[in-house]
Amino acid sequence: MNSSDINPSDRSALIGDRALAAWEIASVVSSILIAEWILSAAMGRSRFVVAIPIALAFLLMINSHHLRSETFRDLGFRFDNFLRAAKLLLLPMVLTAGLCLVAGWWLGGGINFLRWHPGRPVAGQLVLGFGWGLVQQYVLQGFINRRAQIIFGPGWLSVFLVAAVFGGLHLPNPWLTFVTFAGGAIWAAVYQSAPNLFALAVSHSLMTWVLVSTLPASALNHLRIGFKYFG
Repeated sequence: MNSSDINPSDRSALIGDRALAAWEIASVVSSILIAEWILSAAMGRSRFVVAIPIALAFLLMINSHHLRSETFRDLGFRFDNFLRAAKLLLLPMVLTAGLCLVAGWWLGGGINFLRWHPGRPVAGQLVLGFGWGLVQQYVLQGFINRRAQIIFGPGWLSVFLVAAVFGGLHLPNPWLTFVTFAGGAIWAAVYQSAPNLFALAVSHSLMTWVLVSTLPASALNHLRIGFKYFG
């Protein structure tokens, strides 16, 4: 259907919905930036204060899901397409792991798969990584990706926006910004084909483990972001 064939009232509603989606993305991203750049640096270890803008962002997202009648299944909390999503993720994960191994060898940091929180068992750390990855992928895909598709539709524009947001949230750490942009693009594309947050969380946890195990801590600056990167 040509855009000129759309009823003026429908066109106005579409424009309004896109504007609302853009505002929702900006609000959530702004809350995260306030937490990691301002409150985290100013308040030190006072996690309660840092949690306030994050909690407000989650309240906004939950309310938005309710208003748009989005179900858990819509968001990707489901199992029926887990294997499909995992198959789409497998090749990018293998290629990324290979690149990380080569980069780790080239940078001379020493490859050590027990480096990620050495005081904890690897299995336990991967479980914790899965939980943290699930939270991040929910925000990134279940909310931002879905809102980006309202603005641009499925495809490379919405995928690029998701990747840019994810990479930008890891500034000013250059290595981490680069790898999260690349990872964000892959995860966003897979989500649009097979929306499954559990598969993405598994991928997120495994790729974080590989990244930390292969690239030297000096390059990643201990995964610091925001003002803490300079500390």
